[in-house]
Amino acid sequence: MSYPLPFFASFLQQGPMLFFVYSLTQQRVLYVSPAYERVLHGTCARVNEELPALLARVHPDDQDHAADCWRRWQAGGLHEPFELRLRQPTGEDQHLCLTPHHLVGSDGETQVGGLVEDITTTKVMLWHADKYNSKKNTTLEILSHDLAGPFAMLQQMSDYFHEAMAPLQNPELVRMVEHMRQLCGDSVNLIRDFVDHEFLDSVHVELKRERVDLVEKLRLVMAQYQQGEPYVGKSFAFHVEQAPLYVVIDQNKLMQVINNLLSNALKFTPDGGTITVSLAHAPGQALVRVADTGVGIPEALHPTLFEKFTPARRPGLRGERSTGLGMSIIKTIVELHEGTIAFTSAEGQGTTFTLTLPLADEDPALR
Repeated sequence: MSYPLPFFASFLQQGPMLFFVYSLTQQRVLYVSPAYERVLHGTCARVNEELPALLARVHPDDQDHAADCWRRWQAGGLHEPFELRLRQPTGEDQHLCLTPHHLVGSDGETQVGGLVEDITTTKVMLWHADKYNSKKNTTLEILSHDLAGPFAMLQQMSDYFHEAMAPLQNPELVRMVEHMRQLCGDSVNLIRDFVDHEFLDSVHVELKRERVDLVEKLRLVMAQYQQGEPYVGKSFAFHVEQAPLYVVIDQNKLMQVINNLLSNALKFTPDGGTITVSLAHAPGQALVRVADTGVGIPEALHPTLFEKFTPARRPGLRGERSTGLGMSIIKTIVELHEGTIAFTSAEGQGTTFTLTLPLADEDPALR
């Protein structure tokens, strides 16, 4: 099979992605395509002179990540694309995706190179989509708690009315109260089913992992809950020991895990209580803690909490029902991220869940 070299040559000259070849032996760029001038705003003939200034523009938060990728790239151990950001003179970030290649020639010269694509527009669009998705999930949890509460209270009142009207022996009143009781129960279940559906399905969707700042993502989620404090009757706190902390996660799924833990805390924390999310750093790990001042989990239920259809499931303080699947799915999603989840709890003293996740930019030997 003959290779269409003119086609490849034309593509490299006119394509939107930058292609380059760098000699590790000579420590210089051997070739850079014209897209260099469009993507990185340099001059092809001066690429080796401009290289130090270009590298100095790597975002401070990405420098360790870039250095780790470069070490593996030189050794021939990096094959998957990776992303990094460059600081623009305007102060804005340019997002790049690099597809690496490594070659040792017959003359012994080692070359690295590949494609560089500007993905800034895509990343900005995804950031807004993730922000909207996070806000949507959080708002649903707050609304479900705020809406389900009154329905549950009306259901309890209807139970009282049902008993109080028994001596009146009025079948029509009994029928009406029973209808109200059934309607309230169905409404509570409908609200919870609506919120739970997406989370229960998420475990079957393949992970789409990327390197993200966990502090930024959690701060966004907690800001929404803090805005909802007047509606749910609880306080929300967020504590961070170190920022930023980068992890490689499917951020939609992991934020669903956080939302589900916060939802459980809402169910079992009386009005006036506090729910706290904290983020800490350990060697090679990020530690996320979700703590509440709620009723706690009875010790007898601890061993089976993460089982499917766990017998540890309980209705919430306002009668919210449980599928018994939530904690099992949380554990599955966390373990798919190579993390762990544990908890401590005592009746009347609240509950704390702790997630450990591997950091993106530390030596795996430290994990």
